[in-house]
Amino acid sequence: MNVLGLSLGLASCLLIILYVVDELSYDRYNTKVDRIYRVNEDLKLGENNVRYAVCMPPLAKTLKSDFPYIENTVRIKNAGSMHVKKGVTNILETKIALADPSLFNVFTLPMISGSPATALAEPNSVVITESSAKKYFKSRSGSYQDIVGETLKFEDTWYKITAVIRDMPVQSHFNFDFFISMSSYPDSRSNEWLRSDYNTYVLFKHADDYKKLETALPAFLNKYSGDQMQSELKMSVATFEKGGSYFRLNLTALTDIHLKSNRTGELGANSTIQYVYIFSAIALFILLIACVNFMNLSTARSSNRAREVGVRKVLGSERKHLIFQFLTESILVTFVSAAIALFVTLVLLPGFNQLSGKEIAVGIQSLSLLIPALIVIVLVVGVIAGSYPAFYLSAFNPIEVLKGKLSVGFKGSGLRSFLVVLQFSISIFLIIGTLVIYNQLNYIQTRDLGYNRNQVLIIQNTFELNNQARIFKQEIKQLPGVVDATLTGFLPTSNWKNTSIFFKDAAFDQKKALFPQTWEVDEDYIKTLDMKMAVGRNFSGQMSTDSSGIIINESAAKFLGLQYPINKPLYRSNGGKQDVSNSKQYHILGVVKDFNFSSLREVISPVVLVMARNTGALSIRVNTANFPFLLSQIKDKWKELSPNVQMNFSFMDQDFDATYRVEQRVGKIFIVFTTLAIVIACLGLFGLAAYAAEQRAKEIGIRKILGASVSAVVGMLSKDFLKLVFISIGIASPLAWWAIQKLFLQDFAYRENIHWWEFAFAGITAIVIAFITISFQSIKAALSNPVNSLRSE
Repeated sequence: MNVLGLSLGLASCLLIILYVVDELSYDRYNTKVDRIYRVNEDLKLGENNVRYAVCMPPLAKTLKSDFPYIENTVRIKNAGSMHVKKGVTNILETKIALADPSLFNVFTLPMISGSPATALAEPNSVVITESSAKKYFKSRSGSYQDIVGETLKFEDTWYKITAVIRDMPVQSHFNFDFFISMSSYPDSRSNEWLRSDYNTYVLFKHADDYKKLETALPAFLNKYSGDQMQSELKMSVATFEKGGSYFRLNLTALTDIHLKSNRTGELGANSTIQYVYIFSAIALFILLIACVNFMNLSTARSSNRAREVGVRKVLGSERKHLIFQFLTESILVTFVSAAIALFVTLVLLPGFNQLSGKEIAVGIQSLSLLIPALIVIVLVVGVIAGSYPAFYLSAFNPIEVLKGKLSVGFKGSGLRSFLVVLQFSISIFLIIGTLVIYNQLNYIQTRDLGYNRNQVLIIQNTFELNNQARIFKQEIKQLPGVVDATLTGFLPTSNWKNTSIFFKDAAFDQKKALFPQTWEVDEDYIKTLDMKMAVGRNFSGQMSTDSSGIIINESAAKFLGLQYPINKPLYRSNGGKQDVSNSKQYHILGVVKDFNFSSLREVISPVVLVMARNTGALSIRVNTANFPFLLSQIKDKWKELSPNVQMNFSFMDQDFDATYRVEQRVGKIFIVFTTLAIVIACLGLFGLAAYAAEQRAKEIGIRKILGASVSAVVGMLSKDFLKLVFISIGIASPLAWWAIQKLFLQDFAYRENIHWWEFAFAGITAIVIAFITISFQSIKAALSNPVNSLRSE
């Protein structure tokens, strides 16, 4: 029992350590990692706040030329999805980026063939990964040198392969299969300082040079953006900031991006440092419970060895020898448990990877971390668990020990009582945490999002149909089982985002500016997604004036302070000079009820819907009992219009679930390890109950002879343990409430409240589990023959 509990605890701890180490290892494969920083942009316009991971087109080049302590800079831009063609192979690729030639000087991307210095120097050049080379050049040998110079067609443009690199590590905040030369993109040469599109990275000559740049950035930005701000906004930077707005640049260390950055324009889905804290705490808790079990059972059993200690002392054994013996035995048992735990970890790792969505592999580097950690744990746990018998029992007077005055039962050890309270407090804490996380995930799934994501099929690549996209939509709407359809890439579950500046009046007062998400939709958008109008009307395809009409959400109406916004004008800047001559006037047709279009961690922000042509995707609301047949009809319609391009589709509810995949995995991991923690705690309680029953065997025998019932004996043995569980409930409940609020729920703008019944359920669960565990031994003791326990008296 002792070895089993400790082995389970150590194995659980090791798995979580591997998870945490994996999260903390992102981007550390770069040899210059301590000198690489990303430049971010923060914009406040009126009451609008936006935090960007992208910056202006000319920023990278200007930074390098102005600051001698910057060794290099590089820009990366996500190019989105493209069809890549090679012969008859035509594949929709989603991991494509534009990059400057300096990419390989800043980041560590080992090159198999080609030259890092020239790979992205020319327009229409592309660098591909090893797996992509195998995909498109299947007949080639292991050497990729002959692939350099070959061409691939991205949509309608041919690109020359100039290099092949190793596949990027999974632990990278960006992960692409194709890097196209930035010079292929004319916009990359733009000199606009009031527009942000490029993820910009800086490589410093020395690790602490970033402090110099942080100090210099305000004056630098003022120098280069001031003239354009004066020309386009008709105000200086000082005037802009005096009005309560700001336009700032700041830095994020490369190693902080994955866990500490959640900005608009990230190159990939990041995690959060809170989950690292939560899982680190769980690992510590489980290890603590396992160690408490080990210590409890070790100290309990040590009392049975008191006579042995007395006899050995009478025969002349010195105290130091007894101390050494107890400590050695304890460390050896811990070592065996650690060896078993390491084996269990290796066996369970594939399943844990599937559960967590990781690709953790135990290699030489991982073992070099795990084995020293295990050695430290073995020594610490072994010494602490063995310290009680080693230092306490070895100090006893042998005459008193041999008279049997040592065994005083469970009540006799305040230390064991404290340890039982500690481990059950942790278990109850974890049960409450599991309930809250489960309820929050359930809340995410069942919350009214302001639109209906169920039974919506999304054709992802209707842009391939070009001018035939609208024909495709109309033909699909005629199919039986199709309720409605809308043609646009701007969906609540998509990554399509676009912002514009709107003003309440023609004076372009920045204090009255609105900086909303601006989505191009058609007249069927609101009906297809089953959104609700709060006031006003939807777009109409029959009214030509709706081309200058807009629909805003409730958050936008509230932000603008408009009690009745219908037919109120809004002025949209066309970019550049900010005045009436360079803007378009819109009138508000209606207000749509707020709908969530980003994570529930974020408050719903203003949205403006504009009726305009957008062929990014086709969303189809269906209602049919034979969906496979309907899908085959849709595919047939697609082939009629685009026989050489594969139709790519998804379901809106699945796209929504993907947004919260990290939270769902966290919830599952939390439930698994909470269950393990409870099992380990019960193993310890089972052992202690057996010890208590053994210590009080004679008392139980006397009570039974005097007429005590089985229930009375069970109650006598159980009440001491249950009393400790009640104390644990009182300790764990307030701590769990505080920790869950601070570490988990506060990250969600929309969250489920913590309910009293969650604490009650956790407490009752702990009591029931403890009682069942104790009762097994108690009933066994109560049913035993009293003659056997009293025979020696």
